[in-house]
Amino acid sequence: MTRRLAQVAKKVGVSEATVSRVLNGKPGVSETTRQSVLSALDVLGYERPTQLRGERSRLVGLVLPELQNPIFPAFAEVIGGALAQQGLTPVLCTQTKGGVSEADYVELLLQQQVSGVVFAGGLFAQADAPHDHYRLLAERNIPVVLINASIENLDFPCIACDDAVAVEQSWRHLASLGHERIGLVLGPSDHIPSRRKLAAAREAARAAGAELPEEFVERAMFSLEGGQAAATRLLDRGITGIICASDPLALGAVRAARRRGHRVPHDVSVVGYDDSAFMTCTEPPLTTVRQPIEAMGRAAVDLLCAQIQGTEVPHGELLFEPELVVRGSTAQPAAR
Repeated sequence: MTRRLAQVAKKVGVSEATVSRVLNGKPGVSETTRQSVLSALDVLGYERPTQLRGERSRLVGLVLPELQNPIFPAFAEVIGGALAQQGLTPVLCTQTKGGVSEADYVELLLQQQVSGVVFAGGLFAQADAPHDHYRLLAERNIPVVLINASIENLDFPCIACDDAVAVEQSWRHLASLGHERIGLVLGPSDHIPSRRKLAAAREAARAAGAELPEEFVERAMFSLEGGQAAATRLLDRGITGIICASDPLALGAVRAARRRGHRVPHDVSVVGYDDSAFMTCTEPPLTTVRQPIEAMGRAAVDLLCAQIQGTEVPHGELLFEPELVVRGSTAQPAAR
């Protein structure tokens, strides 16, 4: 007991006597300090006293699908900072191939009596994936916010970048440069944001008096290797402009063009999506569509905190406007 008191006191920066008063439910401690002590107990892995177990901790689950794509660490940094400003501690849950599943993370977070969960991408964006763990959170009345477009029938607040506008901006940019054979590298067919991007591309093609051929659309897992394989198939069909659903996919497309002996952007133009870290440092610097990470992350935390405080929030989708950032990976197509 003494060791626990000392560790918690050191973590919070208060006296052991203050920690003891919190654990024993005694008066004379501010609510802020009390919550900090309870949060420290959770972080250090100690069980709360029986009389305090009914309360939710000051922990918030932050579930990410991966860390290889720089956009997810960027979201984690913004969301983690905004949570800390609200006196909440993020618990980072990152999926790895063959590791802990999203559903397992939800079980662990429920055991820790988290105050809420933010999903920055995940299975909620895939129509064919299992979704029972989301319904479990809803049944337990755990505040949840989703970042990225979600499937239907998940009644959670959602923060998303406007996929349709992103593709419209990319398409118009390539068309204005003179590209007529424009292809897409998207995520899996059940990926909702990719479905939205495809619908927007078809509409953009129709607006220009043409149709988007099926052979101009390729699917891939969200990785550099997936982008390279998909772009290689498009290049074999004579595509001169490629719109990608993420920056790693776009970097894979650039590598595919070079392996085919094409110059980027002189022979092939490539547009990414996210404007994640280091896209100004690639060769050539990547033209991409920027997600407003700061605004989206802070909005997600605001929605979560409102739910934690018992305020009703709209359980719909809040769309943010993307911004096309033109760099060196796009240019007029070479004369053929």
